[in-house]
Amino acid sequence: MQKLRIDLVSDVACPWCAIGYRRLEQALETLDGEIDVELFWQPFELNRDMPPEGEPILEHLCRKYGKDAASMEQSQREIMAAAEALGLNFSGALERRANNTFDAHRVLAWAGTQNRETALQLALFEAYFGEAKNPADPEVLREKAIEVGLDGDAAEAIARSDQYADDVRAAEQKFVEAGVNAVPAFILDGRYLISGAQPADVLVDALRQVAEENASR
Repeated sequence: MQKLRIDLVSDVACPWCAIGYRRLEQALETLDGEIDVELFWQPFELNRDMPPEGEPILEHLCRKYGKDAASMEQSQREIMAAAEALGLNFSGALERRANNTFDAHRVLAWAGTQNRETALQLALFEAYFGEAKNPADPEVLREKAIEVGLDGDAAEAIARSDQYADDVRAAEQKFVEAGVNAVPAFILDGRYLISGAQPADVLVDALRQVAEENASR
């Protein structure tokens, strides 16, 4: 069975990243027994300059994209429907605030050393889109860490410190230099970049193609 590395560049505050991961899961179910995938989450900040208090999401998106509130709400509801069709909880998506996620990424980097990063990513997607909580709040990070079997005290302590800051900044810079300017972005085997939350069948074809290329080398 071919082995293949996927770097998934993502932000907890990105709805399409949650959707993109679910579609990747669907693709991997199709490829079960064909390809052994090793997944690595990589950090990206959609709202790098956002102050700690954040901003109401519709207000933020209207200003960012230059659209009126009704249009922006409709597009958000379409995203919510796409997410919920995949079994994701986006019930709080319209109540959330645009938040900076740097502290969440630092705690996620720590979770990766415990082999629990995917579980914590999914829990933070749920916290943000389902519960409209700030995913970088130390208390939220503590709560969600405990939910996925991690040490809540350690997670909160990291969130309140600067641990893993250099690691996160280095990873962010690495993938920006690799051409990632929007998320989600899937980098296959360190060589191929797929941008956006592509349908599962597109991901299946791409993964098979890379695996076949690797097998012929």
